[in-house]
Amino acid sequence: MATFKSFSGTITMIDNFMTTTEERVGCNKIMSVENKDGNIVNFVVTPSTYFVDHVTLTLGDNVTGFYDANAPVPLIYPPQLRAIVMSKDTAVQNVKVDYFNSALISSDGNLKLNISPHTKILLRNDQSFTESPANRNLIVVYGATTRSIPAQTTPYKIIVIC
Repeated sequence: MATFKSFSGTITMIDNFMTTTEERVGCNKIMSVENKDGNIVNFVVTPSTYFVDHVTLTLGDNVTGFYDANAPVPLIYPPQLRAIVMSKDTAVQNVKVDYFNSALISSDGNLKLNISPHTKILLRNDQSFTESPANRNLIVVYGATTRSIPAQTTPYKIIVIC
């Protein structure tokens, strides 16, 4: 099971990235992200990386990259992590990538989902997902939350990671 972690900051560099000699140049990118403390992470962005709202990221954008904390990484500085999900930070929406159990509570116990008839539940390719999103890895796009423990929200959109 994947354990999702995130890193937020400002994009300071975007460049082409080749992982094998057989790959076509330009299919993979590397994005350097620097947070307010000066820490840097290089995210490897592949064609399978999901971009929330299908936005195009540019230099200077404030972003959050989500990655699998259990995946192997090269022991280099700055760390080079394979981005599973990239999200452009905005004031009107939050994004959480995590495993949600049968009660729709995230694996860290910090967020509970209350699904409404208006909540869009989709696959990564924007097709409708007609089953229950419980007991799955999800990309959750939401706004306000309660101040309870866990915080509760009615998400705008849920993307199921199959």
